[in-house]
Amino acid sequence: MINEVIKKNGITYGVMIGIASALVTAIIYSVDLNLFTAWWMGLIGIAISVTISIILLSKTKRELNGIFSFKDAFTTYFIAAVVGILISTTFNILLFNVIDPGAKETLSEVMIKYTVGMLQKFGTPASAINEAVAKMKESNPYSTVELLKGSVFAMVISAIFGLIFAAFFKSKSTQE
Repeated sequence: MINEVIKKNGITYGVMIGIASALVTAIIYSVDLNLFTAWWMGLIGIAISVTISIILLSKTKRELNGIFSFKDAFTTYFIAAVVGILISTTFNILLFNVIDPGAKETLSEVMIKYTVGMLQKFGTPASAINEAVAKMKESNPYSTVELLKGSVFAMVISAIFGLIFAAFFKSKSTQE
């Protein structure tokens, strides 16, 4: 049975993470689709998630009077991560498949141009660039299925982050 504090905080902060992620996506979408290729936008998203996660784990540990096992810390973080990922993925599915399906074609073109530019910078042969572009044109990374696959991958990565955070935030064991 999951402690009510862990469940409540995990869900509450997961909603915050999901809304923050959806807002970042909405801002990028409304300002300039080219920002989806900006590495620093990814860092902003990660910084927001990490900050909210640290606040979540600190608050939960405090509410549990400092008694925070590794399992409880991991569970708290993972609940928040899964809720956040589900909200973010749902928003992306709605945005790119219901609200503005044309945006995914535009975004695919932006991603192809960005990838070609990066490959050219690294001196990649033209044949390899053409092959990469052909593969990118075949795929549809913003389809519902691909976004759901991406959310599963994000949950796996979140589990890894959760293990690290749990190790850091767990209570120090006392020797008797």
